[in-house]
Amino acid sequence: MSAPRPRHFSMIREFHLADLITLLNGFLGAGAVLAFMRFTLDQESVFFWLGTALLPGALIMDALDGRIARRRGMASPLGQELDSLADVVSFGVAPVAMAFAVGMRGGWDALCLVYFVGCGISRLARYNVTASELSGPQGKVKYFEGFPIPTSLVLVALLAVLAGLGRWQDALPFGVVTFAGFRLHPVSLLFALHGSAMISKTLRIPKP
Repeated sequence: MSAPRPRHFSMIREFHLADLITLLNGFLGAGAVLAFMRFTLDQESVFFWLGTALLPGALIMDALDGRIARRRGMASPLGQELDSLADVVSFGVAPVAMAFAVGMRGGWDALCLVYFVGCGISRLARYNVTASELSGPQGKVKYFEGFPIPTSLVLVALLAVLAGLGRWQDALPFGVVTFAGFRLHPVSLLFALHGSAMISKTLRIPKP
């Protein structure tokens, strides 16, 4: 007798409540990106603050999905991949879009921001492949290697404070420098430093 054919993977069959919460994380992050883009186009501040407000909501969804999956006993590889992809949008791309909206638009700024996103992607990929090695006897990861990507909301909070104080656009702290024909706002170096902290193997952050 021939072996039974493997069942085709179905998004609908494999979809759980926790996965819906994870998608809400990604939806809020994508909404923030669009809001920052709209602000950049017409400078209507309501869109900047809308984008800013959506990101803490994404963090709440990111915290809820894992709790719900563990409580219902329905953690899955699909959920893990969804979580990583949603986090890239909400805590990687969206903060970079915010930084661009705030005024970090020079060539060196772009390099720092792209580096930050690349570090976020790399950090999530490393976590996915090493989570089992970092897990304790109960299968729970005890600590993070490097800053978790949601810590980028610290940068979001900083940019929001600067915007609220009017220290954005042409009034960013430390001004702007020109090197090799490209502009750099020194504040954008914070994104490069944070990105480096995300991919660090020596930083160990206890996992709650």
